[in-house]
Amino acid sequence: MAPSGIAPRILCIGIPVRDLTFRVEALPERGSKANASHLVEICGGNALNAAIAISRLGGRVAFAGPMGDARETSSGFILERMEAEGIDTTHIVRMPGLATPVSAIMIEPSGERTLTIYRDPGLWTVKLPDADELFADCRAVLVESRCGAFATSLCTEARRRGIAIIVGVDRPMALQDRLLTTASHLLFAGEQVQETAGIADDGEALKRLAGLTPAFLAATRGPRGTIWLNEEGELEETPAFPVQAVDTLGAGDVFHGAFTLGLAEGKDAREALRFAAAAAALKCTRHGGGQAAPQRLEVEGFLQDGP
Repeated sequence: MAPSGIAPRILCIGIPVRDLTFRVEALPERGSKANASHLVEICGGNALNAAIAISRLGGRVAFAGPMGDARETSSGFILERMEAEGIDTTHIVRMPGLATPVSAIMIEPSGERTLTIYRDPGLWTVKLPDADELFADCRAVLVESRCGAFATSLCTEARRRGIAIIVGVDRPMALQDRLLTTASHLLFAGEQVQETAGIADDGEALKRLAGLTPAFLAATRGPRGTIWLNEEGELEETPAFPVQAVDTLGAGDVFHGAFTLGLAEGKDAREALRFAAAAAALKCTRHGGGQAAPQRLEVEGFLQDGP
């Protein structure tokens, strides 16, 4: 909890997704068919998965971003689940005539997932509420890297107000991307940090990016743990917790959410990374994407007793 005893408020900015998840024994070959053993419909998207994790871990969380037409099924489905998770949906912008994103996801027994997604191009033209409304009582902002087109100016204003900006990067960034320098913390996936820096080594890629941004830099690498740069510019590693993974969908997002909450509660980077690693590990042991994020007591017990 925050020093005042009140849970910190965190704003997540992104684009929610309606996920149709199928469990399969193996990915079907091209042009073939395969039967799924389970079908589950969940809400997803990077920032929304993170928001669910933050709420379950004890943070107060609000969500801002575009959604499709109020009359469509997907947006209503997602909103019901967000409200059930205790997420403030006041700042969601409904966009008439547009479709909320939908994805189809196949999950193999190893927990690895393969997906395809449709995002309506019109969603990127959204105009979010003004900064005073969004940042009232806000301790941190977590934003999807793909949302820079409509979020960067707001993130710049948040930084001016002294609010931490954590960017979850799940695709390569252009070196001219304004989020690269606006963010206070950049959390890359391993492949994305290499592609962004143009260097085929996680550590060297982080060092190159450190010359372009003052942000805290880290790269998550699944079971290989997280590599990051400390305040002296030296590489450190936070190990992943060994677990039997059954579903990796949303694990990175849960990591981002837990890390953001840890910072907002006053943890240093090392503590926040370990807290996030535990939350992500627990999520991987159960099906359900981001909706399988753990509760706070589970993470604290896991950190105390081990896997």
